[in-house]
Amino acid sequence: MERSLISPEVIARYAADAAIEVEGVAGLADGMRSRGKGVAVSGDENTLAITVSLELEWGQSAANVAREVQRRVAEYLGKMANASPASVDVVVEAVSSPPPKR
Repeated sequence: MERSLISPEVIARYAADAAIEVEGVAGLADGMRSRGKGVAVSGDENTLAITVSLELEWGQSAANVAREVQRRVAEYLGKMANASPASVDVVVEAVSSPPPKR
């Protein structure tokens, strides 16, 4: 039976694409909106683990945004790479500055 493998770099890019689309995510750590930056991939196809490091938009709930990032990343990886991560961890590295007072 033939198999195809997807590199960790491509998995990271897919995860980054999914994460930055979530409302409340200001960007990803290590380059913010650069594809694949701020995402670590470990394990193999049976134990795939994703860690997304992000900047949260000011005033957003870290817990709610993190849950939505987890859901979207897992869903998108299933759709685009036929991958089912064992875990998707979210690390909030920063919170964006509040809007200027008027």
